[in-house]
Amino acid sequence: MKKTYYLPAALLLLLGACQNKNHQAETNIEQRTVFFDKAGMDTTVKPGDNFFLYANGKWFKNTVIPKTETGWGSFYTLYDDNVKNLRKILENAGKSNATKGSLEQKVGDFYTSGMDSLTIEKLGIEPIKPLLSKIDGIKNDKDLIKFISEGFKNGEGDLLGFGIEPDDKSSNTNVLVFAQAGLTLPDRSYYIDQDDKAKKIRAAFTNYMVKIFSLAGDSLNGAKYADNILKLETSIAQAHSTPVELRDPQKNYNKFLVSDFQKQVPNLDFKSILQNLGANTDTIIVRQPKYYQALSTLIKSQPIEVWKEKLKFDALNFNANSFTKAFRKAKFDFFGKTLYGQPTQTERWKAMVSNADRNLGDLLGKLYAEQYFKPEAKERMLSLVNNLQKVYEERIKKVDWMTPETKKKALEKLNAFVKKIGYTDKWKKYDDVEISKSTYYANLLSAKKHDYKEMMDKLGKPVDKTEWGMTPPTVNAYYNPSFNEIVFPAGILQFPFFDFAADDAINYGAIGAVIGHEMTHGFDDQGRQYDAAGNLKEWWTKADADKFKSKADKVVALYNTFSLLDNQHVNGSLTLGENLADIGGLNIAYDAFKLTDQGKSDKKIDGLTPDQRFFLSFAQVWRIKDRDESMLVRLKTDPHSPEMFRVNGPVYSMEAFYKAFNIPSTAKMYVAPANRLGVW
Repeated sequence: MKKTYYLPAALLLLLGACQNKNHQAETNIEQRTVFFDKAGMDTTVKPGDNFFLYANGKWFKNTVIPKTETGWGSFYTLYDDNVKNLRKILENAGKSNATKGSLEQKVGDFYTSGMDSLTIEKLGIEPIKPLLSKIDGIKNDKDLIKFISEGFKNGEGDLLGFGIEPDDKSSNTNVLVFAQAGLTLPDRSYYIDQDDKAKKIRAAFTNYMVKIFSLAGDSLNGAKYADNILKLETSIAQAHSTPVELRDPQKNYNKFLVSDFQKQVPNLDFKSILQNLGANTDTIIVRQPKYYQALSTLIKSQPIEVWKEKLKFDALNFNANSFTKAFRKAKFDFFGKTLYGQPTQTERWKAMVSNADRNLGDLLGKLYAEQYFKPEAKERMLSLVNNLQKVYEERIKKVDWMTPETKKKALEKLNAFVKKIGYTDKWKKYDDVEISKSTYYANLLSAKKHDYKEMMDKLGKPVDKTEWGMTPPTVNAYYNPSFNEIVFPAGILQFPFFDFAADDAINYGAIGAVIGHEMTHGFDDQGRQYDAAGNLKEWWTKADADKFKSKADKVVALYNTFSLLDNQHVNGSLTLGENLADIGGLNIAYDAFKLTDQGKSDKKIDGLTPDQRFFLSFAQVWRIKDRDESMLVRLKTDPHSPEMFRVNGPVYSMEAFYKAFNIPSTAKMYVAPANRLGVW
């Protein structure tokens, strides 16, 4: 589900990528003949005892995670291949001597500037000195408020989390939305928890801050600054909502007249803040008012020098990867090694490819779509989506726990889904973005200024529901409740998710389950609260809502029992939406598969029946191995369950799975029919 998306935590599905060939759909037909990895299975594990390991056990045991990665598996290898394709585009554009202002010139020179490490080393932190000087000039809380708000116009700013989004309860209207901000570590628990792991991370964070200040030329005061910043961020963290609390759309919808909200935050001059942001509005939505109430108090209670220390650290930390090798190493040593367990930095060219996609998305995306996504793929994908939509309609009609009144509205919502496949039909322009081969930091600022202006120009205007929230090369997918849309960028429409030459069991078990997953987000614990027009509105009868909650509570309870890494448990409440989508998505994909010729047959391929092949395809798509450190972060912050449970949770509640593998009631993970999970 998507409101505003993240990676790696909004990992709406996860990372992935495409094959390293031009015109992929065509070359797959010619080159790929094997679509399932039998050698990676571990048939010493019974499918009824642990299906994930049955499907992936040998692969899991033998796979070594590359030193430059936090995990490895199907999504990572796809992503790796896709980045190589983007690198070719960027390098060719950089060598093309394209006309100034053309998309080739901008993406090529942006990439070239990021790869020019000699110039970056020579400049050091010179590019950021004007920003640091602005911070030095802050004398009081009024100066502080001006700095944290006005700076966003120039790609700077701090402490305010905000954006222009559809009003949840009036989805055709763009409004200014504020959310909690101000922390460096992944979430509030890293500041508050008192276990040894949390304490070690805080100690490493302190050392990192000292290192950053030292690299910036202040080695004498770094320890004092770091101590002050940690204490300040801990105070901020105490006002933050938890990841589970952030999942409740009603509690996070707080609409105010600016004059009324001002009374809750007397030390934050919101009239000035809005003026500095360039936001002409008398109404705002504040997702987490508690954060801004705390910020109002802290601005007065904390010394201005401590705020300036934090602002300097934030500026240096945020931009560290744009500076010298020493800065990049310091940031990696903390965030990469300590937090996520990654032994070695990612190659610079990969980081620059990612930055080009992030900052010039539609320019690079247009070149990518021209080379790596064929119209036939879009047509085939649309056919699959339509097939699953029809199946979903029949499932809704047949559910025995929902009244006709609510069913009617559910069907209206299902049939109102907007389907976006491959890439946008309306490419964004970047005419105001200035890109040079020798000014990497300035290039980043120019792109940020453009993004900010583009965003703020939406305020007060009707919502453009043709807009995409991901770039074409992105290997991911999402559901956006305010748009009531399901979106599948070109990047994910590659093997192992989707292949023209693959049999239906493979495609329906992979991309079919993804399609069903995103559709089900429209009816998960969050998505179900939005109507067909994308408005946060109660359209369920109370009896039906209560029945849904009862079924969802069983999903929470089951996933709470799953554990790994020294008995670290999955948070069933945090992962509920994704778990519902996984369960519903697989069921819908299976029903759609059974309508195909292969789904109706018993013909074996690779010694496997069509149904076995369907379930194994699903299991192998989620073939991922994480580093322990990375998994610990995920368990705290990621709304997705670990991959083993994304596979095992859904399959053990499907009768078709038991029949496909002849699983007896004595199997370790056997679930009696009366106790199986099922909502949609």
